[in-house]
Amino acid sequence: MKIASIDHVVLTVADMDRTIDFYTRVLGMRLETFGEGRKALAFGAQKLNLQDGKSKADVVAVARVPTPGSVDLCFLAGQPLDEVMAELAAQGVPIEIGPVRRTGARFPIRSVYVRDPDGNLIEIAEPWQD
Repeated sequence: MKIASIDHVVLTVADMDRTIDFYTRVLGMRLETFGEGRKALAFGAQKLNLQDGKSKADVVAVARVPTPGSVDLCFLAGQPLDEVMAELAAQGVPIEIGPVRRTGARFPIRSVYVRDPDGNLIEIAEPWQD
């Protein structure tokens, strides 16, 4: 077997509206509705499917212990990180760490870290330029 890429990740959330607001307003993702009213946040060729942390009735299979705030995600920005930091400041989203150099999946990256409404750690990065 050979895995080619990630198609989607499922986020368990405590407050669907707050999560949708953060990811669409702050991170610029697109809200999509699929299936029987399920919500997803699309970006690039991927998406984050959202799962209500209070009810698992809308999905067939879930993680063994789906918990809001238990995810650490890294996104590559489609703009310079300095612009990302300015936009985060304008939205009132505090940067917890960064900018710092990290090792990405394909190349070195420069990152900042923020928290979403559930406390998930969100890393936003750009390719590292020496």
